[in-house]
Amino acid sequence: MAGLGSCHQTCPLQDHPPLWNPFPIGKLVTVRWVHDLLPQFNLLRGAAVLINLGYEIEITCEQPTEVIALLDPHPDLDCKVVRTSGLQITPSIQDRTYIDRYGNRCLRLTAPAGVTRLFRDSVIAMDGHPDPWPAPKDGTTDGAVRESPVSALPDDVLGYLLASRYCETDLMMTQAWALFGHVPPGWARVRAIFDYVHQHLTFGYQHARATRTASEAWKERVGVCRDFAHLAITLCRCMNILARYANGYLGDIGVTANPAPMDFNAWCEVWLEDRWVTLDARHNTPRIGRVVIARGRDATDIPLIHTFGPHQLTAFRVWTEEVPDTEVRSVA
Repeated sequence: MAGLGSCHQTCPLQDHPPLWNPFPIGKLVTVRWVHDLLPQFNLLRGAAVLINLGYEIEITCEQPTEVIALLDPHPDLDCKVVRTSGLQITPSIQDRTYIDRYGNRCLRLTAPAGVTRLFRDSVIAMDGHPDPWPAPKDGTTDGAVRESPVSALPDDVLGYLLASRYCETDLMMTQAWALFGHVPPGWARVRAIFDYVHQHLTFGYQHARATRTASEAWKERVGVCRDFAHLAITLCRCMNILARYANGYLGDIGVTANPAPMDFNAWCEVWLEDRWVTLDARHNTPRIGRVVIARGRDATDIPLIHTFGPHQLTAFRVWTEEVPDTEVRSVA
């Protein structure tokens, strides 16, 4: 697969109306803006940050095995890619990409028997502001935006209200209405759901289990980022709030560095009024430098690597970090 290519349409870093920045200015000064160094990316519309991201993954198969992988930034971000090494596959084999029903870019290949290595290193220019949350009204965030009634929702997004593999709305419906039925609809209800999930689950990599569903996470009260996302999505759907699953890169930009090894992350997007709002039940605060790889109903739709046969993950390294000041000019 060649590099991510050029962008054939306008791709502004800020395509939303003025939104609330919940972080005080003092928290943003640690981020190094580079809009004056990259005019070709139209960054003058808002502060931006350069992020170095990539992966080195090895899988071992006993026999030739079909593989689908979703590892690179979403096609919507193509025009923000400053440079990329291109995909490097060892051994050299044929590969191709396609766009799935959700608009995600998928890599397809046949891994030979033995070890197959996937590698890419890229630099991308992203909006340097935290995730945009709805602007407050009258000094608070309550009631800032409304929920959309089901009757007003576009036909093509109704699937994000239904149960899916990891989001069993039928099993959580009674509990959801008992917890949030009394909360005013809109932003207040959405925040109540995400606050609840953030407090209800305990995060820990030792709790990872690929088969855990939202209802199981709720009962066990533990999980990793995908479990936080699945539970929040399920509760939102039970309350007739459109919610979808997203995964991607999220580095420690503007926050205290996490000593744990870097990994891919999962979060949610919730539909309020006329747009998708990014929310993250694990961290439960707006973050800087979130880079989407894919979106779907839940993790079933967008596995990072799916093989049609047994395989072993024998090497896994992911990185996403802000480009240091000393390297910015060389990138530009």
